[in-house]
Amino acid sequence: QVQLVNSGGGSVQPGGSLRLSCAASRVSWGSNCIGWFRQAPGKAREWVASITTGGGQTSYDDSVAGRFTISQDKSKETVDLQMNSLKPEDTATYYCALAPRSCWNIQAYAEAAYRYWGQGTQVTVSE
Repeated sequence: QVQLVNSGGGSVQPGGSLRLSCAASRVSWGSNCIGWFRQAPGKAREWVASITTGGGQTSYDDSVAGRFTISQDKSKETVDLQMNSLKPEDTATYYCALAPRSCWNIQAYAEAAYRYWGQGTQVTVSE
């Protein structure tokens, strides 16, 4: 059974940075789509970014493009989300998710495309 464990997160002031990590176990690393989603209180979960493991192709929602960077560490089998220039509207619980196909083979922005999910980690951006 694939397992995803989220870590990182916390509280930061606007303009600050945080780094989230998603550690995958029991995964064939070659070609999966790993995505980050977030859910703010009272709102639907929304897609943030995705990466195809192995090849490393990435995509971002417009709301985070230029501020967030998704990356992989093949040796550790982790996918990180580096978040810079954080805004209060970035406050949410962040989840990583995995689909056992390349991102270009699925609707990477859609929750239903992912089979496995991490437990989530809280990010709070406030003064």
